[in-house]
Amino acid sequence: MNIGLTGGIATGKSTVSRLLVNKGALLVDADAIAREVMLPGHPVLAAVAEHFGQAVMLADGTLDRKKLGDIVFRDPSQRKALNDITHPAIRKELRERMDVLQREHPDKLVVVDIPLLYESELEHLFERVMVVYAPERIQLERLMERNRFTAEEAAARIRSQMDIEEKKRKADIVIDNSGDVEETKRQVDRFWLQAGLA
Repeated sequence: MNIGLTGGIATGKSTVSRLLVNKGALLVDADAIAREVMLPGHPVLAAVAEHFGQAVMLADGTLDRKKLGDIVFRDPSQRKALNDITHPAIRKELRERMDVLQREHPDKLVVVDIPLLYESELEHLFERVMVVYAPERIQLERLMERNRFTAEEAAARIRSQMDIEEKKRKADIVIDNSGDVEETKRQVDRFWLQAGLA
């Protein structure tokens, strides 16, 4: 069985994915793959440097994530350009890793963590989609605290994604992560039982 795991920025996807892995699920992490394709020597990073210029590169040949983030979160056309460069490579790697895990471990739950699952229209890849939910006001608080963003910077990051209420409506499974970790854990346990994974 596989599920796509998504949510909004700072809703707590990594908390939920960790809880699922602790129960025995296998994880494919789109963010980890996105970091891999931005390592020096990877053709995707070369294409990003060519499009955005050396201003987004550090002296040691690595990506200046903050500078690139400042550009793409302020300009939707530049965000689209970045996605057009990175997404095909990330998607290909995701599918390959997912297929390998399902083939080698047919009895396990394969969880694929994709922050922009709905935005990228990838729901067709999964049997079910789980959304980790927290209302926007909590996303804002968490982002400001976690990343030391101003309210304006945090709001820009949140607005760059599909509205969390819309994701919640589309979901097959919702894990409400606006409370404490114990409450989130109870919901994950309940899902695990109902899915027949126990």
